[in-house]
Amino acid sequence: MIRDPQDIEARSMKIIRSELKVPLPDEVMPIVMRVIHATADFSFAESMYFSPNAVRIMRDMLSRGSTIITDTNMALAGINKTAAARLGAELLCEMADEDVARTARDKGVTRASVCAARALERRGNRLLVCGNAPTFLLEIVEALKRKAHDDIAVIGVPVGFVNVVESKEALRASGLTCIASMGRRGGSNVAAAIVNALMYGIGGVRE
Repeated sequence: MIRDPQDIEARSMKIIRSELKVPLPDEVMPIVMRVIHATADFSFAESMYFSPNAVRIMRDMLSRGSTIITDTNMALAGINKTAAARLGAELLCEMADEDVARTARDKGVTRASVCAARALERRGNRLLVCGNAPTFLLEIVEALKRKAHDDIAVIGVPVGFVNVVESKEALRASGLTCIASMGRRGGSNVAAAIVNALMYGIGGVRE
């Protein structure tokens, strides 16, 4: 029985690489492999979309200090806090905020929509991470059609059936720097896996 966590991860990655049949660019390979590691679903090797230079741009943003804003506390919980701290990254999810809930009720919209709007009002580099709520993603895409967004990148991997496929297609067509899982598959664990993979690829983060 293998018990050492690092050994388990190393062996898992070796198995994934040996069974992965889809050729992938070197830049995106670690991201896709970590998503497969989190899900045991090899279909992500074919369904993930990366905008041009997305991995390089996101890692550069993270290296210079960013706020990582998630649409769920579950995604936030899955992000490696030690790695984020080494990069000086702030982690934020406002879904449980009472003011967010009140605003959502008053406006007749989802809390995710309100959280996205608040995220866009912040300043500085922001990595906006959607693993569950497509309204979070749609709010971002719609708002950024009208604004400059050099300091924003998006991970869009919501899971489900309503507005999920459409939100990801809108993200892909938006021109934003993004990583997405096309189709219905995704989830908070996928979102966290992508963030972790991005951070782990930065020198000195995972020692």
